[in-house]
Amino acid sequence: MSFDTLGLSAELLRAVHEQGYNEPTPIQVKAIPLILEGRDIMAGAQTGTGKTAGFTLPLLQLLNSRPSDPKKRAVRALVLTPTRELAAQVEQSIITYGRHLPLNSAVIFGGVKINPQIDKMRRGVDILVATPGRLLDHARQRTVDLSKVEVLILDEADRMLDMGFIHDIRKILALLPPKGQRQNLLFSATFSSEIKQLSHSLLNQPELVEVAPRNTPIELIAQLAHPVDQGRKRELLSHMIGAGNWRQVLVFTRTKHGANRLAKQLVMDGLSATAIHGNKSQGARTRALADFKQGSVRILVATDIAARGLDIDQLPHVVNYELPNVPEDYVHRIGRTGRAGNEGTAISLVSTEENRLLRDIERLIGRAIPKQVLPGYEPDGRSRAEPVERARGDRQGGRRNGRGANTAGTAAGTGQTNGRSGNGRNQNSRTANGQGAGRQGVSRNSKPAQPGARHQPSTRNGPVKAGYRPLAERMFSDQDGG
Repeated sequence: MSFDTLGLSAELLRAVHEQGYNEPTPIQVKAIPLILEGRDIMAGAQTGTGKTAGFTLPLLQLLNSRPSDPKKRAVRALVLTPTRELAAQVEQSIITYGRHLPLNSAVIFGGVKINPQIDKMRRGVDILVATPGRLLDHARQRTVDLSKVEVLILDEADRMLDMGFIHDIRKILALLPPKGQRQNLLFSATFSSEIKQLSHSLLNQPELVEVAPRNTPIELIAQLAHPVDQGRKRELLSHMIGAGNWRQVLVFTRTKHGANRLAKQLVMDGLSATAIHGNKSQGARTRALADFKQGSVRILVATDIAARGLDIDQLPHVVNYELPNVPEDYVHRIGRTGRAGNEGTAISLVSTEENRLLRDIERLIGRAIPKQVLPGYEPDGRSRAEPVERARGDRQGGRRNGRGANTAGTAAGTGQTNGRSGNGRNQNSRTANGQGAGRQGVSRNSKPAQPGARHQPSTRNGPVKAGYRPLAERMFSDQDGG
């Protein structure tokens, strides 16, 4: 089947062929005709299978075929995405495929100045691509009019729910025409019960479009797990990149701090590397991604903010330096390779502490991931186990009562002196298991409680001094602010 059979206009077919595409992907074959008919759809497909073009092409045709008043500056179509990178890529797709049509588009997201976005909105925009947080900023300043939206698209809807955007989405829906007066498209890599619940309030008698079993990695991706001690992961990663002469590799960590630390270590190993995560400015994130795509940077170390939406042509290698806490995120991570029919390799470095996470992933994808112990990097059962560092807000427990999700010890417990940390080790009073002072619960540097003294919160290493707990808590922010 070719694009010529899907009912697209000559202008769109010309743009498609200029990009070198001749045959549509399965999700495009099923979704495009339904969207052109004006139907609401709930579409799911493996990441990297062409979902963006699956809604961009018919959206452009629908808007171009309907008369509009050029004097009105109201937005005609709204595309919501969870991350800035994905928003930028969707708008680029709209520009690419709509180059021969008289339609205007804009992208708005946080992390950059709002005034240039306001200026562009004032000039009139047909298609607006936005992250929820920045869109609500514009709505509060009354710099965007959503009352005339004809088509609403939620891209990567499951990720938006994972990131806690459900309340923002509901606020945005209240600014739109009633759902019966607009066309609604929901695209998602996975369908959870929360997504189905959202679809009931969003969609009108939708058509369900699925082209692959949920959470199934693309068959062209070769998956492999290397058992290795946590403390030797960076050494093994550098060895694999150097020995294999890998020129482009995307590496995933759980936290922003871990991404920064690993990128610096790789640079010290003589490998060009940079990090991308939510704490980076938008300019820094854009430059890091551009350098990686152009090949001037060999290794891009990312948190799960990059697991969705990064479209890198022919990316050969993805490495899970740390397995994700949420099994579904594994599918999205490795989906950055093996895109558009290309082969790819996804490698996971798995420590003993992560075996449970690996089993959860294997249950989700319905297959065992092959394991291979590399010579010289055999796990040493006698080595000291290192704690699994969790990012805040994951769906497997999160943080409670000001403590990290893994109370066995997190990055906050890196060995503070003088009994400062509740989860850390006291350098002056270590025990055999590294958990603090002796049986009395008093460190060598902490004073014993005086009779009748006011009770102070304490740990096994002594009293908690004012200000230390909030500081530790602030170290664990690992969400994209939109």
